[in-house]
Amino acid sequence: MQYVVGIIAIGIGFLITWKSDWLMNNFGRIAWAEAHLGTEGGTRMLYKLIGIVTIIFAFLYMSGAMGSILRGIFSSSIDSVGT
Repeated sequence: MQYVVGIIAIGIGFLITWKSDWLMNNFGRIAWAEAHLGTEGGTRMLYKLIGIVTIIFAFLYMSGAMGSILRGIFSSSIDSVGT
């Protein structure tokens, strides 16, 4: 099941990256992206980054590494503090 979800997420990420201009034309510009990601194409850059991050997370989910990463980030590290 995780492979099916991963492939669908990869497809969605690819479409977001590929059609970033279409997304910008239909949903408008994002003020934060325009201010922080460049003078021209800041919104396009944000859409491309969202697509690439989606693809990376999909590969991590498909390989089973996502669970390990999330456990590492959110696990209790009280035992290691102070030693």
